Formats: sequence, structure tokens, C-alpha cells
Amino acid sequence: MIGGAASAEVGMPGGPRRGTLSGVKIYADRFPTALRQLLTDLLVVAWVYAAIRGALWLHDLVQKLAVPGQKMEGAGGGLADNLADAGGKVGRVPLVGDELTAPFERAAEAARSLAEAGRDQQELVDQLALALAVGMLIVPLSLVLFGWLPLRVRWMRRAGSAAALAAAPAGRDLLALRALAGQPLGKLTRIAPDVAEAWRRGDDATVDALAALELRRLGLRDPRR
Repeated sequence: MIGGAASAEVGMPGGPRRGTLSGVKIYADRFPTALRQLLTDLLVVAWVYAAIRGALWLHDLVQKLAVPGQKMEGAGGGLADNLADAGGKVGRVPLVGDELTAPFERAAEAARSLAEAGRDQQELVDQLALALAVGMLIVPLSLVLFGWLPLRVRWMRRAGSAAALAAAPAGRDLLALRALAGQPLGKLTRIAPDVAEAWRRGDDATVDALAALELRRLGLRDPRR
């Protein structure tokens, strides 16, 4: 009977059922479950947005540390240009021009070194800002990618499969088997005192009750009710 259920699932005609996308169901049929899923999805979106905004804020905050380097680069570059220009003018003095130019050239070189130090400081701040921003995103995005997302996708696949199985008579037997394997014992015994034996006998009422129990666990409605 279980093999027939699998065959029925594979060979089921028609496209995806309502609320499904390529065999994957997005939200539950029952309002409380669907509302909880929707609110959770919105919270996750808000969580990711807040994490990205926080990372950008931290990046911009750290970037302010580059302001001294920018000023140092501007001052050093401007001073080097002025000294080089002054040295060029002094160099045109007859006889002693070359001797007078040397101090200006050394001072201009020192100013260029100052400007280079400013650029190095800015690059260091840029790298630090990027590293801190990425580090701030690792934890919240990891919780989403490795915590919430796998659970969400697993439910979507299970719900889509269960919705497809519920439409096939043989598929309901497989849903009943899932209920036997995963539902609490208290819920199973409320269906029948020896629910496993009733399922093995193929009791229609027991199979339908177990299938409905499994669908209800996933937040889906029984298409037969």
C-alpha cells in the first residue's frame, strides 16, 4: 500500500496545487499557522534589514577615523607642491640656484612622505571599517541562513508533499504512516486504542483520521473535509 502511495505521488496529473510553487507550499492553509509564518517571515526580513543598516552605520562611523589621514594627505600634498614650486623659482637664480634648490627638494620629499602616510592611514581605516561591518553581519545572517531558512524550506517541502499526497487515496495511507511515526502517543490513542493495528488492517476511518492529524500538524486543511 505504501508503494502505491509513492507511485501515486509521482504519477499524479496536473500542475501545482493552490498555494504551492512547483510542489512547494509557501504558507499553511489554517489561519493561525499561516499568520504565525507570515509574522515570522516579516520579523526575519526586519532582522536582516536592521543588521544591514547596523553594519552600514558601523562602517560609516569607523570611516570617520580616516579624516585625519585625509587632512594629512591634503596638507602634505599641498606643501610638497608649494615647496617644489618655490624650489623651481629659486633654481632660476644665477650661480647659486642649484645650491638653494636642494633644501626645498628635501622638504618637498618629506611633505610627500607625510601625504603617503595619510593615504596609508586611510587604507587601513577602510580595511578596518569593512572587516567590522562584515563581522557585524556574520552572526545575524548566519542565524537566518543556517537556522530559520532550513526550517522554513523543510516545512515548505513537507507541506507541499503532504498537500499532494492528500489528494490521492493511496497518498493518504502514507500520510497516516507519517502520523504514526511522528505524532504524540496521546493523540494517536484518541483515534483508536490500537491505532497501529487498525492502520495495518486498512481501516478507512483510522487512515483518514491519521491523515487529517498529519495535515493538521502542518497547518493544512483536509481536502476531503
